[in-house]
Amino acid sequence: MKKVQWSLIVSIMIGLMVFTVYNFRAKGEDIHFDDEQEDLTDQIVIKFSHVVAENTPKGLAAQRFAKLVQKKTNNKVKVEVYPNGMLYSDEAEFEALKQGSIQMIAPASTKITRTFSELALLDLPYAFPNYEAVNKALTGNIRDELLANVKNDNMFGLAIWNNGFKQMTTSSRPLTGPSDFADQHFRVMTGPVIQAQFEALHAETSQIPFNRTYQNLTNQTITGQENTLSNIYSKRFYEVQTHMTISNHGLLSYVVLMNQGFWDKLSPELQQNIQSAMKEATNWNHQHAVKMNQQALKRIKEQSDIHIYDLPPERKEVWRRQFEEVYDRFDEEIGKSLMEELEELREKYK
Repeated sequence: MKKVQWSLIVSIMIGLMVFTVYNFRAKGEDIHFDDEQEDLTDQIVIKFSHVVAENTPKGLAAQRFAKLVQKKTNNKVKVEVYPNGMLYSDEAEFEALKQGSIQMIAPASTKITRTFSELALLDLPYAFPNYEAVNKALTGNIRDELLANVKNDNMFGLAIWNNGFKQMTTSSRPLTGPSDFADQHFRVMTGPVIQAQFEALHAETSQIPFNRTYQNLTNQTITGQENTLSNIYSKRFYEVQTHMTISNHGLLSYVVLMNQGFWDKLSPELQQNIQSAMKEATNWNHQHAVKMNQQALKRIKEQSDIHIYDLPPERKEVWRRQFEEVYDRFDEEIGKSLMEELEELREKYK
């Protein structure tokens, strides 16, 4: 009996609701929702995928960009950041962006040099003598010329982020000179310049996704790898390596890419808001990358007994001479204009 009464009450309530809605419509009146609910319905979502940890220069810059976009667009655009390869591996994210499955990625420049050959400049060993030179390159004419070439029907470059200088680690022996690389097996990123760099050192290489590097170091499929201090710390590579050389031999930079089709559908106002947010996030990235790598080195020293060798200037010169053949191989591919600008920059900041 109680069930029958309850069913009757529910039926009456539903009937009243339908009658109310119909009555409003009959009078030409619309039911209004609050503004917050309307914003949520109309909100544009940008899926930003990357493969490094959140507590790295790239990871934190991506989070900062997301907050700035939400603020500058008054919540009309939301950037969803997916770190640590949650959506796609570093091998798959480029294709996903081209297909429009995601709207933004920030791959290491070396991973897209086969598509945009001029970016090989950023991978050249000892291209930049210090962080002053790096900041000048990534905010001045070199950046402008590089981004002008990072464009096709599927994507374009919004900015270039900095993750700092790379160091060498190994579980075999100290890396003090080029001869120490012989018979060693290094994990490398995809990219012709990086491959040529290790060929100049006479080391074996394997192209292994970033998120599988720790496992391969653990099972000794490879003996070493190169990376920034922030990545070495956040991915705990120092736990499975016995030696690290502070060589500052190369820059790890990221090109922030946007899907072109998605971008073209945005209003000019939203495009301007997003570009403004990217400019602020990029400036923040450049300012904090150095500090974060310094903090990572301190923590590595505190939390491990890895042997750290700080490469002195005279030994760096030996390494530089070993890498001269890499410059000869990619000079034409990068282009005369960019190579001349790089040489002027190196002279100015050496």
